[in-house]
Amino acid sequence: MLLCLFTATLSFAQPPAGYYAPAVGKNGNALRVAMYNIIKGHSALSYNGLWQAFYTTDSRPDNGKVWDIYSDRPGSTPAYYFTFGSDQCGNYSGEGDCYNREHSVPKSWFGGSVAPMYTDLFHLYPTDGFVNSKRGNLPIGKVTNATWTSTNGSKVGTSNISGYSGQVFEPIDSFKGDFARTYFYMAVCYMDKNLGVETQSNFLGGNLKPWAKDLLLQWAAMDPVSQKEIDRNNAVFQIQHNRNPFIDFPELAEMIFGNDTNSAFLVSIPTYSNENVWNIYPNPTTSKINIQSVNYQTDKLTIEIQDIAGRTLFSQQKDPSDNIQIDLSQFPSGLYLIKLSSEQNIYTYKILKR
Repeated sequence: MLLCLFTATLSFAQPPAGYYAPAVGKNGNALRVAMYNIIKGHSALSYNGLWQAFYTTDSRPDNGKVWDIYSDRPGSTPAYYFTFGSDQCGNYSGEGDCYNREHSVPKSWFGGSVAPMYTDLFHLYPTDGFVNSKRGNLPIGKVTNATWTSTNGSKVGTSNISGYSGQVFEPIDSFKGDFARTYFYMAVCYMDKNLGVETQSNFLGGNLKPWAKDLLLQWAAMDPVSQKEIDRNNAVFQIQHNRNPFIDFPELAEMIFGNDTNSAFLVSIPTYSNENVWNIYPNPTTSKINIQSVNYQTDKLTIEIQDIAGRTLFSQQKDPSDNIQIDLSQFPSGLYLIKLSSEQNIYTYKILKR
C-alpha cells in the first residue's frame, strides 16, 4: 500500500520555505498534532465567497468550465459541463441543471454553519446540485447494491464494508484518493472539533472511525495524488493561507493514520525549485538511476541517498561532468530521498525504488 502512494505522479506541490518545519522529526500522534498547529489557523471565507473562489480552485484546464467531480469522467467526455456563474444553483430537477457548494464532509456532521469548517475550501467543491442531493449527508463508502447511479458512475447504496451496514455514497475511482486526502485533512485540521455529531458519519469526534480510516487508506493508495489536487492545493493556499499536507506529502497518510507511525517526518521538498537543474531518471526505478546536469555548473557534487527515516544509506562525491549512475538494486523497495549538494546549493528529490 505504501509503495502505491508514490507511483502516479512525480510532481509535488511546493509549500513555502519553512512551512512544515515545526513537524520535522515528529512521528505518530505527535506528528498529527504538529500538522494541526501548522494548518489550523487559516483565513475563513464567507459562504458567498465560495462561489468566487471556485473560479480559481476548480476550473477545468481544458475548457475553463467547472471541474465537477460528480459529473467528470476522466479519459472520457462528461455528459455535461457547467459554466461558472450562470449555472449556479438555483433550482434543479435532474443532473446537469446547476452546480452548488458541496460539503464533502456534510455540514450536519459538525452541527451546521459552524466556522471555519463551514467554508473550508479543502472540503468544499462545486458539484452537480442534483447528485449532491442524492448524496445528502450519507457517509462515503463502498456500495454493494446501488440504488442510484449518476452519469459518471457515482453511486448510492448499501455499504459493503465491515463495520458499517447503512447507506453510503461512493465516488468514482478517479476521485477516491481526493476524498481520502480531504478527510485526512479534516481529521487533522479539526481534530479538536466534533465532526461526528450525527452517527451517520465517517467521523467520531475529530477522529475517523476505524472502518472509515481503513477504507480511506486503501483509496489513497489506489488513487495517488493527481495534478488536479496539486494545482487545487496551491490555489486554496493563495486564498486560505493553509495547505493540505496529505497532498504535499502523500506518505503522511500512513505516517499518521496507518502502519508507518514510527517513521519521523522529514521535509523532503526543497524551499526552491528543482526544475531545470538536475535530471534523475528513470524514476521510479527497479535498479539504477542516472543523474544528469541540465543547467547547473559546479566542480564538486556530493550525492547522498536517505531513507524516509533520515538514515544516510549512500554518500559519494562525483564530478558533475561524469555520466553519474548509481546502483540501487540492493535497496529494498520504497521511497528514498536523493540529496545533491555543492558548495552553494542543496537540491533534494524523491525517488521510488520498485
